[in-house]
Amino acid sequence: MSKVNYRKEAKGRECQVRLPGICNHNSETVVLAHYRLAGLNGFGMKPDDIFGAWCCSSCHDECDRRTRIMDNEYVRLAHAEGVLRTQAILRKEGKL
Repeated sequence: MSKVNYRKEAKGRECQVRLPGICNHNSETVVLAHYRLAGLNGFGMKPDDIFGAWCCSSCHDECDRRTRIMDNEYVRLAHAEGVLRTQAILRKEGKL
């Protein structure tokens, strides 16, 4: 099986982070948003792409804390759940 480009897989997909009142539900803005966690990445380095969620631009801004509308712990949980939902879809499609 050839290597899957998980960043390209995000294009045109549904946001899997789905922050209430934040999510713009626009699949044209969806990118792979990496989940940051000690041990998965280093300073200035992104974690492996399998630790990313398909995320609309509005949810991505909140996850990366460019905006700070929601509580950080809630956003981190929603982002982690988005990673799991993204992985489940990729697995179902035979890409993970």
